[in-house]
Amino acid sequence: MAGYCSGMSVSTDQPDRESTAHVRELVARGQQGDRDALEELYLIHFDRIYSYLHVSVGNRHDAEDLTTQTFLKMLEKIGSFKWQSAPFSAWLFRIAHNLAMDHFRSRRRWQPEEEVPEPPPSEAAPSAELEAMRTIGRESMLKLIEKLSPEQQQVLTLKFVFNLPNAEVAAILEKTEGAIKSLQHRALVSLQKQVEREPTG
Repeated sequence: MAGYCSGMSVSTDQPDRESTAHVRELVARGQQGDRDALEELYLIHFDRIYSYLHVSVGNRHDAEDLTTQTFLKMLEKIGSFKWQSAPFSAWLFRIAHNLAMDHFRSRRRWQPEEEVPEPPPSEAAPSAELEAMRTIGRESMLKLIEKLSPEQQQVLTLKFVFNLPNAEVAAILEKTEGAIKSLQHRALVSLQKQVEREPTG
């Protein structure tokens, strides 16, 4: 079964292959045991799942192993998948996220963060956070992100690397949208402090 995932190569993008209607059709066929549909679901989602896990765990070997585990779980559990508000990709990301968290727990590197109240809404907050992102820059963020807690890393990776909306991030991490906003806010504040501490020049 492991060879099923590891032996495939990633194909180039095709028009509409990620459209909701096409993915729905593939999932329906996959739930009936159609291997071609399952293979196409794998090919469509492989790059993003692998990239997410690589950023999450920080090394290629573990990322490859966890990616294989993610798609093996997809094969095992697709029969029980039900369409809800979040897309099929969010379901896959949630499987990958849970495997990454198990990976951290097995190495005693991760403890869930305490839930904290969402920061009070203000007109300045969103623009302040966007300004922080512009100041930090994507490349610097990917380097600095390793110093954050795993949950903060997950939120920033899903939000700013994969450009997922809060609702999907909440579905993947199994948290409320308020908790996602709070984690994002604290993560960006931490990153900003790191940037300010770094020597210039």
